[in-house]
Amino acid sequence: MTPQEASLKSAEICQLAPVVPVLVIDDASKARNLAEALVSGGLPALEITLRTPAALDAIREMSKVEGGVVGAGTLLTPEDVLAAKEAGALFGVSPGATDRLLDACEDADLPLLPGAATATEAMRLLERGYTVQKFFPAEAAGGALALKAIGAPLPQIKFCPTGGVSLANAMDYLSLPNTLCVGGSWIAPKDKVIAGDWDGIRELASAAAALK
Repeated sequence: MTPQEASLKSAEICQLAPVVPVLVIDDASKARNLAEALVSGGLPALEITLRTPAALDAIREMSKVEGGVVGAGTLLTPEDVLAAKEAGALFGVSPGATDRLLDACEDADLPLLPGAATATEAMRLLERGYTVQKFFPAEAAGGALALKAIGAPLPQIKFCPTGGVSLANAMDYLSLPNTLCVGGSWIAPKDKVIAGDWDGIRELASAAAALK
């Protein structure tokens, strides 16, 4: 998969809904119910971060949910890429980007949303062919004002800002012409996941899906 092909696929996924839930899952037995609640609430693209031992099993379970498009976040190494692909991930997300990671995703035909926080990082990815990127850590890197400023000289790059994005500030990003969607963890709070409050999570997903 070329970077250009990866960016086209990433753009398709980012445009499925205004928010991509960023999920840290400790118990894979809850993954399928969680995915069903999010997808039925209008958020089909799901990012499961590879930060817990349960993450790969969670991807396997969530991949069984009709209408879901499951990806793996926090990809750091080529080994992560292969494991995510084997588990059923349809796309990948990384906090930054290295040549080894980009090579691995291209070789594995896994569309990657590579992270950038500065104009230089964004330009390096653009030079390689990545026109769809993750702006991370969004709030710590200057928030919507910084992303707007980056967009002025680099209008050909579209972003999914993640990191500190919430219901309160999501529209600050979504109103920008260089934002395709945002990534956020507020849609699936840990207490609701532990309690199995799938109706509550579905309601949060519906509110996020209505953001425009």
